[in-house]
Amino acid sequence: MKKLFGLLTISLFLSSNPVQAQNSVKIAALVNGEIISNQDVQNRINSFLMTSQIPLNAQTKGMIVQKVLHSAIDEKIKIQAAEKDGIKITDKDIDAAIANFEKNNKIAKGELKNILKEAKVSEKSFREQMKADLAWVRFLRNKLRMEGNITQSEIEQALIEAKEDLNTPKYQISEIFVKKAKAKDIQDLVENLRKDPRFELYAMKFSDSPSAAKGGNLGWVNQGKLPEKLEEVILGMKEGEISDAILLNDGYYIIRLNQKFNPKKDKPTIPNEEEIKNYLTNQKMETLAQKYLQDLRQQAVIEIRN
Repeated sequence: MKKLFGLLTISLFLSSNPVQAQNSVKIAALVNGEIISNQDVQNRINSFLMTSQIPLNAQTKGMIVQKVLHSAIDEKIKIQAAEKDGIKITDKDIDAAIANFEKNNKIAKGELKNILKEAKVSEKSFREQMKADLAWVRFLRNKLRMEGNITQSEIEQALIEAKEDLNTPKYQISEIFVKKAKAKDIQDLVENLRKDPRFELYAMKFSDSPSAAKGGNLGWVNQGKLPEKLEEVILGMKEGEISDAILLNDGYYIIRLNQKFNPKKDKPTIPNEEEIKNYLTNQKMETLAQKYLQDLRQQAVIEIRN
């Protein structure tokens, strides 16, 4: 833990001198007129390192800075959208979320404040991130209710398709997708992934794909369903292998091949109705999240300062 906190003292935006730091606070970005300061960004970098324990090194530094800034922008967008929909996140809601965070991470009750202080993360900044997460979940749940529940006919049709699908060769893969604008250090990220087994964590923190929420896991993909360029690479990979960065359209893909399925020799497992229902619900939620966030980004007035 001490080693981790040693890394956290590296300032990417602010001077280590408190007086100079206070005087050097500048605007990092504007989102619909709301300010994100360089101090806000530094707090989120420290928070990112604290929660992920991804090493800050030559391979990750550039991508961490870009990821954190874009995440801070998305936080503003999510909170603004939720408030426009009449969603209010109270201090009590945030307190409950923090208590749950402590429980899930096996932190003693109330100890998070000391950890944040040692990691140079302002409590206000951390609570703001919690607020954005809570607001976005409630926003999406409201939209999901408007879309309607998963019907029995949808479940039955998906079950039929699942049974037919088990006769097709496929592979279980995970992905990290990084847009070109953020991909300056993409091959460095590949090298880091080959040394660090926590692919899921890196996907959650760096990937621009909706699959980031599931650690980059795409589940089982039928042979022939992916773009030819990706499929050519995957067919030549071994289980557990991580690909080089693959340029396709507007970004780069890094693929990990988790498992292959050959229906001629592998025994399939047929999902039950409850599993199908959960899958369809999660799929709908992910689709809504992607759609609304993309629309909100396009509508927002965003200015990034150098």
